[in-house]
Amino acid sequence: MEYISTRNKTISISSSEAIIQGISKDGGLFVPTSIPKTDNIMDLKEMNYKELAFAIMSKFFTDFEPSALKNCIDKAYDNKFSSQEIAPLVRAGDAFFLELFHGPTLAFKDMALSILPHLLKEAISINEIDKEVVILTATSGDTGKAALEGFANVDGIKIIVFFPEDGVSEIQKRQMITQEGNNTFVVGINGNFDDAQSGVKEIFNNSDFVNLLDKNNYIFSSANSINIGRLIPQIVYYFYSYLTLLRQRSIKDNEKINIVVPTGNFGNILAAYYAKEMGLPVNKLICASNENNILTDFINTGIYDKRRELILTSSPSMDILVSSNLERLLFHISGYDDIFIRNKMDELTKLGYYKIDNLNLEDFYGSYSTEEEVSFSINKVFAENSYLIDPHTAVAYNVYEKYRLETHDNTKTIIASTASPFKFGTKVASSINIDARNKDEFNIIEELANKANIKIPKAIASLKNKEVLHKNNCNKEDMKDLISEFLKVGEVND
Repeated sequence: MEYISTRNKTISISSSEAIIQGISKDGGLFVPTSIPKTDNIMDLKEMNYKELAFAIMSKFFTDFEPSALKNCIDKAYDNKFSSQEIAPLVRAGDAFFLELFHGPTLAFKDMALSILPHLLKEAISINEIDKEVVILTATSGDTGKAALEGFANVDGIKIIVFFPEDGVSEIQKRQMITQEGNNTFVVGINGNFDDAQSGVKEIFNNSDFVNLLDKNNYIFSSANSINIGRLIPQIVYYFYSYLTLLRQRSIKDNEKINIVVPTGNFGNILAAYYAKEMGLPVNKLICASNENNILTDFINTGIYDKRRELILTSSPSMDILVSSNLERLLFHISGYDDIFIRNKMDELTKLGYYKIDNLNLEDFYGSYSTEEEVSFSINKVFAENSYLIDPHTAVAYNVYEKYRLETHDNTKTIIASTASPFKFGTKVASSINIDARNKDEFNIIEELANKANIKIPKAIASLKNKEVLHKNNCNKEDMKDLISEFLKVGEVND
């Protein structure tokens, strides 16, 4: 399996090289030359999560020795997950919630970022690279902590995370700024996530700076979903959820399902699309946005227009106006037309928008939720099912209800539940009629746990007294200087 750039398909590299590079030198994203098909899905039915992970990933990571890939999977999906199932499926009302938040940082990003450090170390070995790898990542909340957790104290790797200072929840921020590990560096940006993400991309594409790092024995890589090593592991849990429904006899053999994904950067729903292309019986991929409804507009009109104000919502991981992984989807559905993609991405950079006529997105349905609808959905699911969901999952649930009203489609539906409700205590508590005004975040969480009769996860309870270790802050234009300072590469070392 080779990987090619969405902006120049003559660039062709192995999976291990794609994992190391993260992003193509031409600014494009790496995609497989073809999406492999699964064998008979019924043959996967009795596999546990690790076995299934190997069955899926081995089709994409073909230059990894099978024993090495199995070792990466064993190290990733171990007792750091609080559920033996890794990704349990819980029924509440008419929907099935795929709980992707049982990892160490209580967010779905753990599902891929628990394995990425092991894949990267193996990739470095395969390619006999003797440079130190610098993971450079922008986060809208959850990726940052999950990446820091995965890469902390890993030999031969440093990790630098930029987050929007006022664009993450209080718990998300504390998770990052208290991160231990002498190879970790966390910086708050005076701006929004798009500023952080575009700043990181500019640094990746700055050949002078990349050459400076190279002379100082460093090489850049990424832990964002632009890295194929992030995207491929996410395919696994969609297969796992389907097989769980089969084992529970909630669906018949080969019965189609719908999948609802709350999305900002389009990575998680792209993984569901890959699963469908591999042969998972999917009827509709339901793309759920918050008030930053740029993807909803695009799916329904073919116009992608980022010339709008970014709205800060209670679902910060979706407060994004440039959905990077959409580029991969467009590359696939355009018949791998790299010139078309390059032109559209240039238009987005120069004009702030692009339009695609005769857009074929029949696999997708797109809608969005307002803040009021998010609160209503959290309250409704809790009142009717005694089940607590976070704001991102509530966006998905609300869009799922809109889809059913609009289409009268009663296909069994899996909702990707992407974070623990305790990461967003104020919004969740106020939604179920707990007075959160003028209260400390940790007191709110305690009240929430008491009312819902759920134990506060240790990873959050322990945050209250953890020391703040990262007090860095900068403007977008100063990001490169802070990286230079951390890596001590102000001058080229001969």
